[in-house]
Amino acid sequence: MTVTVTDITPTTGVEITGLSGNRLVDKGVAEECQAALDRRGVVIYREAHIGDDDLVAFSRLLGQVVPLPMGGHPTHPDIQRITRDPSKSPLAAYREGTFHWHIDGTTDEVPNKATLLTARHISDDGGGDTEFANTFATYEAMSSAERAELDGLRVVHSFAASQLLVTPDPSPRERAAWDRNPAREQSLVWTRAGGRRSLLIGATAGEVVGRPAAEGRALLDDLLDRATQPEFTLRHRWRQGDLVIWDNTGMLHRALPYGEASSRLMHRTSLAGEELVA
Repeated sequence: MTVTVTDITPTTGVEITGLSGNRLVDKGVAEECQAALDRRGVVIYREAHIGDDDLVAFSRLLGQVVPLPMGGHPTHPDIQRITRDPSKSPLAAYREGTFHWHIDGTTDEVPNKATLLTARHISDDGGGDTEFANTFATYEAMSSAERAELDGLRVVHSFAASQLLVTPDPSPRERAAWDRNPAREQSLVWTRAGGRRSLLIGATAGEVVGRPAAEGRALLDDLLDRATQPEFTLRHRWRQGDLVIWDNTGMLHRALPYGEASSRLMHRTSLAGEELVA
């Protein structure tokens, strides 16, 4: 089958057709994927139908895979099931939080480098598409004065901040459960080892260090609003078997809402963070 590679929007995304299954588990394919990620932020392999063994193998060609002990997969500790069905994932109750713009791993010491997500079952209720927002492009579009205002700022990220968007008035028990996940202070502007910069914002961003709460919140909200304007965003409409990979160091993402009874089931792997400096 002929392989085609097509840029999707002016700033973001590459769609690749004609590669599927174990044909993806190839060093050359992985190198081309990484180059596309560096250039466009999101790589979509249409109807790739990659199996779990091959998903993990391909992920390892791209980087160090993060073990996911609460992933819910019966045989692969490196794979997390993304679903609202509690019989398939112990984290199902928290999936509504992913309906808000976020970046994976912001409460880790170094957030994830990249995420791979493949569709085992797509939503049957009209929801479940995934949107991406390019914070590399957002930062690059800023004036030098605007960039200077962000230099040196740090932000506190927490699981609680993201859950408050879903449950703004939690019970003491709920709040205590959230707070068992430690908060993490991160730079607002990420700098890659090669010098490229992006913004670390989204649902987990709760406060700007050293700023009054209202002032910090206003800044974070403004940056999120700018990053999610149409010129920086991409909506992926899932087909069964699609494999989507994104550069987590510069791409916000969110799932469009789908119901608790939805058949939507994704398998995800995550790559350990690297090549970032304060």
